Amino acid sequence: MKIKKKKMSSLSILSIAKVKPYKNKKNEKYMNKNQIKHFTKILKAWKKQIENRNKYYKNNISGEQINFPDPIDRAVQEEEFSLNLQNSVRDIKTIKKINNTLKKIELKNFGYCCSCDIKIGIKRLEARPTANLCIDCKTLAEIREKQIIK
Repeated sequence: MKIKKKKMSSLSILSIAKVKPYKNKKNEKYMNKNQIKHFTKILKAWKKQIENRNKYYKNNISGEQINFPDPIDRAVQEEEFSLNLQNSVRDIKTIKKINNTLKKIELKNFGYCCSCDIKIGIKRLEARPTANLCIDCKTLAEIREKQIIK
């Protein structure tokens, strides 16, 4: 039986930064120079991609508005404007998270849970480089959040 190789999604953060998943070396210290360099490259590439996309949204938001006589065309234009605005706001929040994470790298406390101070893990950080909670603390936080909402 032939095993198919899994292709990396074009939306993957790793593919944006053009890096492969980090491979741990034997007896390698957690958050060493190579790992920090790996994550810094990912974060900076992700930030650059978001900034470029955000320029597109801002151009569409601030671009010339055509006053369509047809109400359906006007509604479509308003919906596009609304979606671009929402996307722009989301991107700004993500850039703030990336900047905070880059500061954590500078302060040498990147990769550790803010709640319990254990290692977050390379795989989890590659999936979400801005993660600041380990999987256990994040699960507990989500459970608490669901209990509050209900």
